Amino acid sequence: MITLLNKISLYNTFGVDNFNSIEGAINNMAPSMVEYYLSDLSQDAEDIYLNKREIENSLFIGDYSLYIDYNDNIYLELDNIENSSYETASFW
Repeated sequence: MITLLNKISLYNTFGVDNFNSIEGAINNMAPSMVEYYLSDLSQDAEDIYLNKREIENSLFIGDYSLYIDYNDNIYLELDNIENSSYETASFW
């Protein structure tokens, strides 16, 4: 799932002025708070297509990935946890 984020809301949430400063802000926060903020930012956004050839920079945070394209649009991708299986396969 990929969503287009509101850049101003993202920057205000993490207290930064640009995309390159987000990683430093995230490193000073508890991982659970970072995931909560990213999840909250993506609640009202709708899924969108992202041409990955247009990505200028990216940041990977656990199950989340942040991308900025050459037009300064910021996207949030959430790894689809529903498709991954954490169960041990049966030997039978």
